Amino acid sequence: MTRASRRPIDPRAARTPRAAVDSAPREHVILLHGIWMRGITLLPLARRLRQAGYSVETIDYASVFRGIQPAVMRLRERMQAQDAGAVHLVGHSLGSLVALEATRGVRGLPKGGIVCIGPPLRGSAVARALTAFPGGRLLLGQSAEPLLEGVDAWKGSRRVGVIAGKLPFGLGITLGPLVAPHDGTVSVEETQLPGISDHRTVDASHTGLLFSSEVADLTVMFLRAGRFAPTPR
Repeated sequence: MTRASRRPIDPRAARTPRAAVDSAPREHVILLHGIWMRGITLLPLARRLRQAGYSVETIDYASVFRGIQPAVMRLRERMQAQDAGAVHLVGHSLGSLVALEATRGVRGLPKGGIVCIGPPLRGSAVARALTAFPGGRLLLGQSAEPLLEGVDAWKGSRRVGVIAGKLPFGLGITLGPLVAPHDGTVSVEETQLPGISDHRTVDASHTGLLFSSEVADLTVMFLRAGRFAPTPR
C-alpha cells in the first residue's frame, strides 16, 4: 500500500459548504392585521412561524383612513422585493381580504400560499349592523365596502386555506344576530368562499385566533403542504 493510499479522507470534503447552506433561499411569510388593529397583534403568530423556519415580516396599514387598496399595492411591492424560495401571505380578518386582492389575477409574483384567519370573505353581518348606528359607517372608514360586500369567488392559482373560529365571545354579538357557529365577530358561514382549497374551524374567538397555538400549527401545515391535515376521527 502506498503512502498516498493511507492518507485519511477529510470528512469536511463531503459536507455542503456552510455559505451555500446559509445562502439557500428561505421561504418568507408576510402577515396582515385586521381593521382597527396594528401589526403588534401578530407578534405571537410571527414568533411561531419563525420557529418553524420561515422569515417573517408584518405590514401595517391604515385600515380605516386609507382602506385596503394602498395596502394591496404595498403588499405586491413587498412580495416582488423578496429574494425567497416562496412568499406566503397570512391575513387576519380584513387582512385576509388584502392578501386575496393583492394576488387576484396578478402575474409575476413569487409563488406561495395564502392562509386566511377569521376572514369575512362573504361580507360581515357585524359590519352591516354597525352601519345602522349613527356614525357607524365612519368607524369602518375606507374599508367599509369590502367588509360589507366581501370578495368574489377565488379563481386564482394560489392555494388558499381558511381557519375560522367557533368560540362565540366578542363585541360583535352585541351589535346583532350572528349565524352560529361564530367567533363573536365573524360567522363560520361568512368565511366560506367558492374556490378555496381547504377550510378548518377551531375553538377560538376572533381575537383569540391570533394567540392560538392550534391556529399557528395549522398555518404552518398549510404553508408546507397546501392543505390541512385530515380531521381526526
